[in-house]
Amino acid sequence: MRVPRHIGVIPDGNRRWAQGQGMTKDKGYSYGIDPGYKLFKLCEKEGVQEVTFYGFTTDNTKRPEEQKRAFIDACIKSVNVIANEDAEILVVGNTKSELFPKELIKYTKRVICGKGGIKVNFLINYSWKKDLESLSSGDGTEKSLSRDIISSDISRVDMIVRWGGRRRLSGFLPIQSVYSDFYVIDEFWPDFKEKHFYDALDWYQNQDITLGG
Repeated sequence: MRVPRHIGVIPDGNRRWAQGQGMTKDKGYSYGIDPGYKLFKLCEKEGVQEVTFYGFTTDNTKRPEEQKRAFIDACIKSVNVIANEDAEILVVGNTKSELFPKELIKYTKRVICGKGGIKVNFLINYSWKKDLESLSSGDGTEKSLSRDIISSDISRVDMIVRWGGRRRLSGFLPIQSVYSDFYVIDEFWPDFKEKHFYDALDWYQNQDITLGG
């Protein structure tokens, strides 16, 4: 099986899932922590070298206060769960904002946890606009672009998997996702199943990876 070297994860549908369970929207985020851990272990098992989880964006912070508190808390707990594994963690986002969790500042430079291994990136209080605005007046080459952006330590993404049925990138790493294959799962993120991961890998086998060539 041809395994993507780097998988991007958009874990959408937490609020819709919560409403379907008769809960308020903010209650859905905590149910997304365990799926993230399960997906991490599957990526580790199958030899994926890097995985990037979309935590929350600066646009998401426009949501009601109780939702902001809930998804910030879920992001902190998600990072802490992976920090107990063999991994290399990086958190990318607007650290100058008061909404960036101070508990995660130490991960804004890649941290080796345990014996190290798979790279795990979290986009937390992330803004694609800020990422692109950080570009210098370089020579415009891929090497120059990847060096100058805020998310420079995150490599090109081979496949993006989005839960929740939406067909959009929502600002996910615009430079690194330029040639990403995009797979959508209709089920909501809290309903994550191992089958979702392997269905995505099976689908990836039939994609023509040309990178424009």
